[in-house]
Amino acid sequence: MSTRRPDWTPTPQAVENSRITDFARFASPRAGRDLVGDYHALWAWSVDDVNGFWAAVWDYFRLPERPAGPALAAEALPGGVWFPGSTLNYTAEVFRDRTGTDTAVITVTEDTGPVAITWHELRRQVASLAQALTELGVRMGDRVVGYLPNGVQAVVAFLATAGLGATWAVCGQDYTAAAAEARLAQLRPTVLIAATGSLHGGKHIDRRADVQALRDALPTLTATIAVGDAAGAVPGALSWSALTQRDAELAPVPVPFDHPLWVVFSSGTTGRPKGIVHGHGGVVLEQLKNLGLHLGLRSGDRLLWHTTPSWMMWNVLVAGLLLGATPVCYEGSPAYPGTDALWRLAARLEVNVLGTSPGYLAACRKAGVRLADHHPASLERLGVTGSAFPADLQHWVAGELGSRTQVVCTSGGTDVVTAFLGAAPITPVWAGELSAPCLGVAVEAFGPDGRPVRGEVGELVVLRPMPSMPLYFWDDPDGSRYRGAYFDVYPGIWRHGDWITITDHGSVILHGRSDATLNRHGIRMGSSDIYGPVEQLEEIAEALVVGVEQDGGGYWMPLFVTTTEGIDVDDVLSEKIRDAIRHGASPRHVPDEIIQAPGIPHTRTGKKLEVPVKRLLRGEARRSVVDPGSVDRPELIDWYAHIGAAHRRRDGTAAGPAASRSPNG
Repeated sequence: MSTRRPDWTPTPQAVENSRITDFARFASPRAGRDLVGDYHALWAWSVDDVNGFWAAVWDYFRLPERPAGPALAAEALPGGVWFPGSTLNYTAEVFRDRTGTDTAVITVTEDTGPVAITWHELRRQVASLAQALTELGVRMGDRVVGYLPNGVQAVVAFLATAGLGATWAVCGQDYTAAAAEARLAQLRPTVLIAATGSLHGGKHIDRRADVQALRDALPTLTATIAVGDAAGAVPGALSWSALTQRDAELAPVPVPFDHPLWVVFSSGTTGRPKGIVHGHGGVVLEQLKNLGLHLGLRSGDRLLWHTTPSWMMWNVLVAGLLLGATPVCYEGSPAYPGTDALWRLAARLEVNVLGTSPGYLAACRKAGVRLADHHPASLERLGVTGSAFPADLQHWVAGELGSRTQVVCTSGGTDVVTAFLGAAPITPVWAGELSAPCLGVAVEAFGPDGRPVRGEVGELVVLRPMPSMPLYFWDDPDGSRYRGAYFDVYPGIWRHGDWITITDHGSVILHGRSDATLNRHGIRMGSSDIYGPVEQLEEIAEALVVGVEQDGGGYWMPLFVTTTEGIDVDDVLSEKIRDAIRHGASPRHVPDEIIQAPGIPHTRTGKKLEVPVKRLLRGEARRSVVDPGSVDRPELIDWYAHIGAAHRRRDGTAAGPAASRSPNG
């Protein structure tokens, strides 16, 4: 058994006063045993007694009266049937018992704000827009779509749409008009709500031409609503200001538990982005559990998660309203005008939960940002997600923040718009590990024989249904795309596509995507095991490693790196990188080549494009490998394709820009 001590442990007082402990007290009589103070016992009950657990979540958070009968009336993956006969509405749950002058939403941009919107004002704007959408012909089941930055307008538009029983979808303005069209046009929407400008990195970006192009590409539209000072410059568009200033009665329509709430999209790096449909009930239940029990949000708390409306974390941010918490909607770069900008904002607004990415935290460390100088006394938890969180980086963050702030690493997906793995206020934290599976998520690691394993790498699988699993994929009438995405390997079991290790103390180590697994000489390795030691080097800004199967049984494992300003990859730095990998991972992790790259390509939500780069290096056609509109720097696609072509031409000698041949250990 491991004797490793956790890096952070909750105090007895914090455990006693936490919301998850209060929930455990509430649930213990239903479970027939004491669940207080023992997270793993609570988790085990939540996945063994799925009906009892989710019924307890429903009752604990005082959702509308539900019919008698089991929470999960039909257990199937896919196709679980939840709370049949029940009705509710996401928007109704947001505004239940919320009135008055307390702050509901705070909006901030790089050059304005913060601006606080009260619950009264939020309700008035949502009711006014809902009435306007009704007058424009929007009916239950119609689609209303947005092309908007992360501001209160996106929140109001979503809540108004959901209140009518219509279905919402949004793209942030980090997407081009063409990339937004690839997603939103699938839905054949009735109304488009679009902003005429956005702001990032100190630059105001005129989006009027993009709005017009997107509008022209959506032939089913009956109306366009323009947001912004230049709204009048969009011919024929209606004014957002005019449609949100009327007095109207908010009357959300009760809908069945599985009525479509929104469509969120896969990254779309290969092929058409998948439209993933979630229901009102599943999202409400899951986010009450996720934000209320795992992140400990309470009414009046402030939640700041740096995101755009294109990423599922925007959906999570807005869901803070379900608990009476205040989402902080920030439009702009987290590092403008300085790398510490997000921390300064968190301190200024006294946030309780701050969310960001490992990439931003790594940038803070390299820039010499002292987190302790901007550490708000209110900050209870720092949430980290989006990519692998190296242990050494987590050590640094925890050391900067001290014992009063829990660093919570989470991993989940747009697929379920929540986390599979994470932490809770009562769980210890080990750097480089996720504290535990989340409540209600029956996570296992499957070995090569399809059986659970402990202490070794396996496939992340989920054995039992979750309420927020997709209802279906858009334009997938026979369900074949949905089944193929998760259930093609283990029928009746959700296979997520990540490699994990479940440790002997119940935490989980995330190794990376299983479809991007490094498999040299039959040894499986996770890419994140290499990124950790490499990206902590002061000379390295970022790294990407892939393994490429070659004709004749060969295997090529190059490591691409970008460097800090003024640094070139020479023999000395190459050996330093190899040495860091040998000691930080193992000799077998040392790459065949280290190649200095002009950049590392990511999805628009910040994930490294490991699989598309691997396919480009193999020589597959670029159009079939990656959609440039889904990439943050599409010009890099050609560069990686050229590197692959050069490698295929050479006869075994070093080639390519700044390439350094490396032995395997």
